[in-house]
Formats: sequence, C-alpha cells, structure tokens
Amino acid sequence: MPLSEKHKRELRQRGHGLKPVVSIGNAGLSAAVIREIDLSLAHHELMKVRIGSADRDAKRQLIDAVCQACGAELVQAIGHIALLYREKEDQPTAKAGQTRRPVRDRRGTR
Repeated sequence: MPLSEKHKRELRQRGHGLKPVVSIGNAGLSAAVIREIDLSLAHHELMKVRIGSADRDAKRQLIDAVCQACGAELVQAIGHIALLYREKEDQPTAKAGQTRRPVRDRRGTR
C-alpha cells in the first residue's frame, strides 16, 4: 500500500536525525546485505541506507531492488542516502491458556 504524502512527511521528520545503518558498496546487493536491511527494518521500522553507486540510474535500480526484496517503501532518496520504511508486524501475544508464572515470595523460603 503506497504511503500518503502526510505519512511520508511525518516519516521524513522522524528520519531526519537518523544515521545510515547499512551501506551498499560498489559490489552491489548481496544476500547478506538484504538480510541485514530486513533485520533492521523489522527492528526499527524506519532506516537510512547509504548507496555507493555513482550512477543515478544504477542507484534508483538498487533502491527499487531493495524495496522489492524487503517489502519496504521508499520515503525519500537524496544523493547517496535512501530512507526506507516498513511497518512493523504485530508482535505475537501469549497463547490462550498461557499465563505468567506467579512471583514467589522469598521471605522464609528454603
């Protein structure tokens, strides 16, 4: 689902102070780089990626490939930096019937 302009504006504000988490060098996109981007997006939801390619078209193709591989949306691309967003998946909750263990009173127990 594409992001609305209002949502993109909010994400750009949030991403302004971020530093690039992953750098993609001249070697291009590898499975390890995609895995690292995927893990970072799962944890942070919003991240910056530095792209070392000098050609503008190559950078754009690389950004599109990353977005497609990780299921992310491009929020903004300026120079060699791309701001990516992927909404966090719902955190699993406790299964039915599972409860927290009671806290044991440590006074007088041996």
